[in-house]
Amino acid sequence: MSEIYVCLTFDFDAESAQIRQEEDAVRISKGQFAVQRGLSRILALLAKYEIKSTFFVCGWVAEKYPQHINEITSAQHEIAAHGYLHEYLDKLEFNEEIIVHEHTNQVLEDIVGKIKGFRAPYWKMSKNTLNIIAEMGYMYDSSLMDEDRPYVYSVPESPKNLVEFPVEWFLDDWVLFEHHQKSPSEVFEIWKAQFDALLEMEDLEENRRVLTLTCHPSCIGHAYRITVLERFISYMKSKQAIFVKMVDLASDYLL
Repeated sequence: MSEIYVCLTFDFDAESAQIRQEEDAVRISKGQFAVQRGLSRILALLAKYEIKSTFFVCGWVAEKYPQHINEITSAQHEIAAHGYLHEYLDKLEFNEEIIVHEHTNQVLEDIVGKIKGFRAPYWKMSKNTLNIIAEMGYMYDSSLMDEDRPYVYSVPESPKNLVEFPVEWFLDDWVLFEHHQKSPSEVFEIWKAQFDALLEMEDLEENRRVLTLTCHPSCIGHAYRITVLERFISYMKSKQAIFVKMVDLASDYLL
């Protein structure tokens, strides 16, 4: 059987985007579900299956909910950057974007230490984003959609490289559940089909088969959805999938 790695990742946005957009109380409360219930269910599920994961966290969320960040790190999961207030980075001027990255990095590092990874909010970035995070010393990014396996990205105008962990809309719980209102069985079959195909694709090197799944505590944490994630984890476990934090796998690519 082919070896396959799985990066289960979670974007811990809480209500950051709703606060930035000054939305109404109901919309804000939807984001707060991540804090009230979603995160605890995810951490319990990961503990049950002895999986270590990567959480992309907004700086504002870390400031407001430091105890929840401590719960994540106490379970030995990785914290990575995800903007400060879930900004559209492609809409910012260069100096504005620099401030966002530096502020976020400082907030997170004050709580958990060195930050190695980044994911762009909304998967939108400017022409400067990857150069900025590379110069800040980040090891990897997870925002692009040009591959279905991780690779080393040569950053323009920089001597530094990043490991890119590509993402996809159909491997994002928010898109499937919230935007398209897919049923649990449909979501499971989409994710399973991609996992199975990656195991069989002949153009993938044996040590480079990697599935990256993007989930959100405010989405996947709902009762009927968390059971889909557990079902998928159980299936991948039955196929001897190796679950890893992105920072650990990125280190191998940069050797």
